[in-house]
Amino acid sequence: MIRSFVFSQGKLVGQDLGLDFLKVVLVDEDAQIWVDLDQATPEENKALLEGVFNFHPLAIEDCVSPSEQPKVDEYDGYVFMVIHAVDYSHQEHQFQTTELNLFIGKNFLVTYHDKPLRSVQATIERVLRNSAAVARAPDRLTYTLLDSLLDFLLDNYDPALDDLSAEFSELDKVMLTGDTGNVLEQIMALKNEVRRVRIIIAPQRDVIARIARGEFKIIRAHLLPYYRDLLDRLNRIHDLAETYRESLTETLQVHLNLQQMQINRVIKVLTVLATLSLPLVVLTSFYGMNVHHFPDPDWSWPKAYAWVLGLNALIPGGIYTVLKRNDWL
Repeated sequence: MIRSFVFSQGKLVGQDLGLDFLKVVLVDEDAQIWVDLDQATPEENKALLEGVFNFHPLAIEDCVSPSEQPKVDEYDGYVFMVIHAVDYSHQEHQFQTTELNLFIGKNFLVTYHDKPLRSVQATIERVLRNSAAVARAPDRLTYTLLDSLLDFLLDNYDPALDDLSAEFSELDKVMLTGDTGNVLEQIMALKNEVRRVRIIIAPQRDVIARIARGEFKIIRAHLLPYYRDLLDRLNRIHDLAETYRESLTETLQVHLNLQQMQINRVIKVLTVLATLSLPLVVLTSFYGMNVHHFPDPDWSWPKAYAWVLGLNALIPGGIYTVLKRNDWL
């Protein structure tokens, strides 16, 4: 589907025009055009991107092909940008992205996306309500789109942070109670979520930073503070993700230390048991030989067994006393 909007001095003067008319309007310096391709067919893509705007083949290829990484490239007369909208699934605890491609020229903006985007729809609604506030120029309209995209990102990120905070608290309770059966699995799952956020945000931050520095002349100087504001918001999200990553690393280290302490306690108990049982093994082995070697060969069997059992109780008891006195237990 192709949606088009034509503005003159910020006022919406035309909507959903034919491709031939768009060619005519494109050469009018007083007109501003926004064309949005939403789940467009290959024929529509070719007719618009090649036939009307004559974009570079490499830019068209990057546009219609999925791109994992955000990017921004400058061509003759326009800038091509790839950015990603972010959605958070509460049930699956996963961040998912939808690609948004933008061609930004002096008097046109072309957006392309394979899936419906709430940020694009919200911008269209703002244009229909008050186009003068958001559509005076393509760079201003681009800022409105990115601002809306970040708003939805923050809307998705805040509940995600709430979920992460709740899971952090639950992990702390679980570790304090000692029931650490699946704590490692939970920690690794949370680390993957935070890692996904950082992978999404970091390259987008780099793209917006290039624009905010004034690297591209298509973006007018007086709008650069607005793009720097976008960069600050992305930095905030990235810093929060970094904080959570460090917290998870500390939580993982605490969990591993607790596990090691439990293992040490088990080894300590087993060592004490082995130490206490060693004399029993020696005595029973010695007196198990088929010879008369009790202190007095004339002793009766009950007296002999009493002697052996007494030694079995006395020697471990003495070892236990020594261990206890030296605070080794």
